[in-house]
Amino acid sequence: MDPEVFHPDFKARPYWWDAIEMGNDPPAELPARADVVIVGGGLTGLNCAIEIGRGGGQAVVLDAEPLGFGASTRNGGGVSGGNNVGKGLSGAKGRQSPQEAREELRAIMGDGAEALNHIESLIEREGISCHYERKGRFVGAWTPKHYDGMAAKVEALNTMADADAFMLPKERQREEMASDYYYGGMVVNRTGKLHPGLYHRGLMEAAQRHGATLIGSTRAGQLTRIANGWRVDTTKGPIEAREVVIATNGYTGGLTPDLQRRLIPVASHIIATETLDPELARSLIPKGRTLADSRRILTYYRMSPDGTRVIFGGRARFTQVSPEVSAPILRDMMLARWPQLKGVRVTHAWTGNVAFAFDAMPHMGVTEKGLHYAMACNGSGVAMLSYLGAEVGKKLTGRTNHVPVFDGRDFPTRAFYTGNPWMLPIVGNWYRLRDWLDRQAA
Repeated sequence: MDPEVFHPDFKARPYWWDAIEMGNDPPAELPARADVVIVGGGLTGLNCAIEIGRGGGQAVVLDAEPLGFGASTRNGGGVSGGNNVGKGLSGAKGRQSPQEAREELRAIMGDGAEALNHIESLIEREGISCHYERKGRFVGAWTPKHYDGMAAKVEALNTMADADAFMLPKERQREEMASDYYYGGMVVNRTGKLHPGLYHRGLMEAAQRHGATLIGSTRAGQLTRIANGWRVDTTKGPIEAREVVIATNGYTGGLTPDLQRRLIPVASHIIATETLDPELARSLIPKGRTLADSRRILTYYRMSPDGTRVIFGGRARFTQVSPEVSAPILRDMMLARWPQLKGVRVTHAWTGNVAFAFDAMPHMGVTEKGLHYAMACNGSGVAMLSYLGAEVGKKLTGRTNHVPVFDGRDFPTRAFYTGNPWMLPIVGNWYRLRDWLDRQAA
């Protein structure tokens, strides 16, 4: 590995794991029966288990890997507030009147905003210490045209998602970041950030307090309908349940092929830098926001919770690659934005799967076979899948007084697509070319 890029103490694992003991799952025996079996021990599954317990039910959460091994502890820790949903509405053009389209957008963005309310109230109610802060987000405009496009959305964000958003021209950009890299951008105050590892561990503890049984390193096998519900075969034996929830998102596989073919798993790569000079660290993001941009090849970045290092993520590649490949690419992206970080090395690099839907919308519902699900975060999983997981749990215990607009929505796929995203390298190269052309034109 290149010593100019990689620190001598480099770790090919999430920085967030330094604060938790990954793989130290609570000891538990697989019971013979439960009210609900949840397949997937991430944010979706644990939020669902908490609400099932609050409603008087008993949930068993299964994970093929140690609990939290997937994207739930691998993400960047950004918590959106409705500003990232609604992108898939273009497919409804021609089938809706302008008024119908606007009302649908209002409902979608309203549920997106509710996702932030949910996660904030959950953290407070359950006493989860995860460095949560509502510090807001700055989205840099890749081109002047992108700036104008964001400006056209501010009113809708503020009226439909209570985003407290405003545009910041290029000449004021250094109020938000120590860089002139973008053409201004949008500030969205109603967003937050947290420590993903500590948030997930807090959810595990809360789920157990509410009576859930958590079983890691246990793969679910065949799902069989029986007279009073389901039989789930696992690597630790069978379990019966009244209902089954699939909460596997970007790691959905052959257990549920009908869901797998509706999801596009996309790799997202992240690095953490070595500890920075304190004065330099304080200067990079003066207001402590999360940063992102309007490129097709997205980047998202922030300071670590202790403010000592940069956490920088993006689509270094659209598929899984080694840190030797992803880390230098991400570091170069970081240096393009902050040349003052030249010489700073990488201490951690890791990858996790984000699940996209063909309509770019989140989804919850019930399959034709009767399996409940919540998935397709499209890059907003910390808030959205926490919210939808909780909504599934409320639904299963008869406690919901609001049906999310994402519940039962048509969940599209494409002919001949089975869940293998073979097209991603082609799409990635096309997006990179379009980003380059846009920037050259600017």
